[in-house]
Amino acid sequence: MKYDYLIVGSGLFGSVFAHEAKKAGHSVIVVEKRDHIGGNVYTEKIEDIDVHEYGAHIFHTDKKEVWDYIRQFSEFNDYRHKVIASYKGEFFDLPFNMNTFHQMWGVDTKEEASAIIEKQRQGIVDPKNLEEQCISLVGTEIYEKLVKGYTEKQWGRDCRDLPASIIKRLPVRFEYNSDYFNDEYQGIPVNGYTPIIERLLEGIEVKLNYDFLKHRDEIEYEKLVFTGPIDAYFDHCLGHLEYRSVRFETEVLDQKDYQSNSVVNYTEREVPYTRIIEHKHFEYGTQPKTVISKEFPSEWIPGYEPYYPINNKKNEELYLQYLALAENCPSVIFGGRLGEYRYYDMDDVIEKALLCWKTVH
Repeated sequence: MKYDYLIVGSGLFGSVFAHEAKKAGHSVIVVEKRDHIGGNVYTEKIEDIDVHEYGAHIFHTDKKEVWDYIRQFSEFNDYRHKVIASYKGEFFDLPFNMNTFHQMWGVDTKEEASAIIEKQRQGIVDPKNLEEQCISLVGTEIYEKLVKGYTEKQWGRDCRDLPASIIKRLPVRFEYNSDYFNDEYQGIPVNGYTPIIERLLEGIEVKLNYDFLKHRDEIEYEKLVFTGPIDAYFDHCLGHLEYRSVRFETEVLDQKDYQSNSVVNYTEREVPYTRIIEHKHFEYGTQPKTVISKEFPSEWIPGYEPYYPINNKKNEELYLQYLALAENCPSVIFGGRLGEYRYYDMDDVIEKALLCWKTVH
């Protein structure tokens, strides 16, 4: 059989595209390298807790059309993400807000906090890297305690060698508001993300444990949607794009609560993991046991899972070379964070997949 669309990868991009293609009457097959669907949004029930197997995934968006679209496939709760930062036994609210400034300096007003930050800004006007960007926003003390160690663990590079754009995603508020995200629509799907992917792929043939790159010619198709690494599609002929990877250590604990919050960041450099996730708090769980996951970032090497593209100048230039190769492949669509070598939030991925479908159809 010759399929209209062969889709490589069953994450959000591939699954949304597959759903829309099937709905329009096309023949579709999805192949997945892992032994489960869902990509990195996959959740698994452990002790009746929906465990985010590949790190915390909090759905948040200002795009009503995306919010309405995803809620066709699941009910969402009203979870609002709040993060605690742990530094040598001290605890602070993230992102930076008046609670953080009070915890750090004992101040109560915007004017007091602003005055301290102004003294610590070092006169930086045009930040050239992440370190300068953070200091210009919140001063040296918060940078040293809450950003430097965590970020250098996460990226495996000195903050002075990282682009300022990384820290720009984190808001700074001179008000008592500890919500991590500002978006209008936020929540966690009741029963996790896997049922959403199952509903998106309902009625579509799916092959698990299938490495497309090792079996390129086994399935006939008109068009290919490839959501794996773009450089892997071209057999790394121009070299490897760089990524950061993450290793997860997940434990079931015979206690009702471990840290009383879904996510706690460990910001000192000496702690080997960046954060601990306690999964039950995403859905206000009351189960008698709890499940935690520690995240250990690492440099990506072939054979590891690529998670975060390193969008520095060298990699951007290499990606553009691969993009030029892709333009000579009219029957192939590259999508998602690996196919486009971009960090995307979940709402971005859904929006991109829907737009891609509209463009090609």
